[in-house]
Amino acid sequence: MFRLASCILRCALFSVLLASFCTAVAAQVRVDNITVEGNTRLPAESIIEFTGLTAGRTFSNSEINEAVQGVMATGHFETAEIIPTGNGIRIVVVERPTVNVVTIEGNRRLSDDVLLEVVTSEARRVYTPAVAEADAVAIADAYATAARLAARVTPKIIRRSENRVDLVFEVSEGRVVENERISFVGNRAYSDRRLRRAISTKQAGFLRAIIGSDTYVPERIAFDRQLLVDFYRSRGYVDIQILGTSVELSRERDATFVTFTIREGQKYSVGEITISSEFDDTDVQDYEGALRIRSGNTWSPTLVDEQIARLERLALQQGFDFLRVDPVITRNERDLSLDVEFALVRGPRIFVERIDISGNQTTLDRVIRRQFTTVEGDPFNPREIRNAAERIRALGFFRTAAVDTRPGSRSDQIIVDVDVEEQPTGLLSFGGTYNDDSGFA
Repeated sequence: MFRLASCILRCALFSVLLASFCTAVAAQVRVDNITVEGNTRLPAESIIEFTGLTAGRTFSNSEINEAVQGVMATGHFETAEIIPTGNGIRIVVVERPTVNVVTIEGNRRLSDDVLLEVVTSEARRVYTPAVAEADAVAIADAYATAARLAARVTPKIIRRSENRVDLVFEVSEGRVVENERISFVGNRAYSDRRLRRAISTKQAGFLRAIIGSDTYVPERIAFDRQLLVDFYRSRGYVDIQILGTSVELSRERDATFVTFTIREGQKYSVGEITISSEFDDTDVQDYEGALRIRSGNTWSPTLVDEQIARLERLALQQGFDFLRVDPVITRNERDLSLDVEFALVRGPRIFVERIDISGNQTTLDRVIRRQFTTVEGDPFNPREIRNAAERIRALGFFRTAAVDTRPGSRSDQIIVDVDVEEQPTGLLSFGGTYNDDSGFA
């Protein structure tokens, strides 16, 4: 009985070893030659190189699978297969088609030229579904900036001869998305109605036929956040924060509900006002007399900037071309006031060599230059350059407006660069002016 059991055990072990050996043998593929089928555009040598396989070696099944993945990872093929032959392997591929032409259909609101700028698919390139889908998203995003959140874009292909395809983006523009409701959370000092007057985005109402700012434009929402900050700070709320902005889309995708979440903070007033000077030959009393700010006034950065401008103008009249005024602010938590010291300091002797303007296609240079009080040859005043940049942005003509400086032709000169990107035609059809008392008018 014992001998029988021992014999059975030995047979079982032998079977396991034999099966393992057979599996190991089956898992190895001897490759003496490699052939390629199905390629018309790419040479066989390149495809073999994609696999990482070389003739005269033995490869495991896992290495063969990795070779297939290497071919597919190039993005040139719809399918790839490696088939073992008697003494080698055969690589069978189906190449992706090339793009014959890219067209857009169904677009009326935005032109072909505008939409094709955001598309990366091009004629004579390999067609890739993932790239086409990404292009469809980019086109939809372009419509979103034009208040068409309901736009739908579907990429389709039309197969042509010689493994080519026409790539067509079919657009369903949908309706213009209106701002059905604009509300605020966290505001105590000012009502929703008052804050709506302070921002550029408007609620849809009975004037919707003539006011274009009741449509949803993402860039305008970002601008409104800054307008709210400016509104509150100009009224003493120096710690104002816009904690978040939520935009909900209606089920029909034809209306939005915009909510600004605010933390107002405390309201501050102007505390003690002093003037100091690095110049021995300046009469501080002259500068004190030029101030139009008083203790107890509601704190406003604009009010402080106005005093700085007055003091620097007085310095120019007295022959101090490079005098700068630096405000030093001290916070008093006990009485919620801010002391301000106007420090008269020596600025560097640097002049404006020139002002270069670029990016404007329809806006004339002189419209932008009018926003500068500084002209070529004037002493360089960084604060005035910053103020000019704000005035350019406030025009509302530009999506972006960057004002930078760079060294001029001499060490005492500087060049001011203005680079603007104009708003798409029709994006902003509501105009107006903003002031501290009434917001936009």
